Amino acid sequence: MARRDTLMLAAAVLLAAARPAAAEAPAPPKKAEDVYKNIQVLKGAPADQLVPAMQFIAASLGVDCEFCHVRGGFEKDDLKAKQTARKMMTMMMAINKDHFAGHREVTCFTCHHGGTELSGIPPVAETDVEHDEGEQKPPALPAATQILDRYVQALGGSEALGKIDSRTITGKITSGGQPPVSVDVYAKAPNKRASYVHMERGDSVTAFDGTAGWLGAPGRPPRMMSAPESESAAIDAEFRFPTRTKELFKDLEVAPSEKIGGHDAVLVIGRTEGHPPVKMYFDAQSGLLLRLMRYVETPLGRNPTQIDYDDYRDLDGIKVPYRWTVARPNGRFTIQAETVKQNVAIDDTRFTAPPADAPKSEGPKSEGPKSEGPKTGAPKPAPGH
Repeated sequence: MARRDTLMLAAAVLLAAARPAAAEAPAPPKKAEDVYKNIQVLKGAPADQLVPAMQFIAASLGVDCEFCHVRGGFEKDDLKAKQTARKMMTMMMAINKDHFAGHREVTCFTCHHGGTELSGIPPVAETDVEHDEGEQKPPALPAATQILDRYVQALGGSEALGKIDSRTITGKITSGGQPPVSVDVYAKAPNKRASYVHMERGDSVTAFDGTAGWLGAPGRPPRMMSAPESESAAIDAEFRFPTRTKELFKDLEVAPSEKIGGHDAVLVIGRTEGHPPVKMYFDAQSGLLLRLMRYVETPLGRNPTQIDYDDYRDLDGIKVPYRWTVARPNGRFTIQAETVKQNVAIDDTRFTAPPADAPKSEGPKSEGPKSEGPKTGAPKPAPGH
């Protein structure tokens, strides 16, 4: 939640750990009030969704944890802002229940737009308003299948893509004007991915093992991603995403788009009932993917992640993006690949979370859950790729 001008963690990982035997019924997920103290409005919400929910509030109001919470005592109600936040969440939920049939149409961001103060006055025009001389018929949009087929061909074709089963990337990650830091990315078919950012105090890891995602930070035990976080990270870990896009989404819609990085783009929205949409922006000329937007569901709204792809290069008969920029409400980072190797052996331990009691890199010790929000500086779900 806390805004810091430091390097964000990078890379999203998908997991391929063995599933438990059918006879072993999974334990029911813990609720927020079972893990955190003094939970009131969000009682009944899954405990692992509380941190993403707090991140959504922080992004919607442009604040950090200590706007509402007491440092070292997150469960305390000393700050008026915390009481106000509870009232606002209750009001928001009532509006959605009473006026939108329970669908979450109104969120914190609906009124706040990144600030703590609200404005009920429309803004004045900053430039001359251009008036259209009559209605212009929008150009016809290509079919989604046509756009996706062109994307596969632009990358080198399905046959060439099918010959690649793994990829390792070494490069540098930059964020917030900080000096570049080394990063290693490992990807393996069908759906495993891990990124290791080599920080001064140890490695920051974001991984997906084929089943679930996890996060590792120096001095802290690994944290498994919540189900919505893992679902979002799984998109990044899908090794054959270009050739499987039609299978991954039940419905595909083409919508008008805008320029992305100076390129005319076409937008394809992938939807599956009960899940957030995924937006894919393709270069109208080259057919390559320019931008992907995915979302993590929280009890209060969706946290967005935007990934921009650039610097496509030919490698082993296909095109590979050597640079991608990941942006979220609380920051952005860019990974520039320096060396990319394909069809190399990658041990599955790269994608598997270490035991919680494994030796940890030197760093600040995490404290147990204290309240309705995470500790300032708690590890954030890295936005992947």
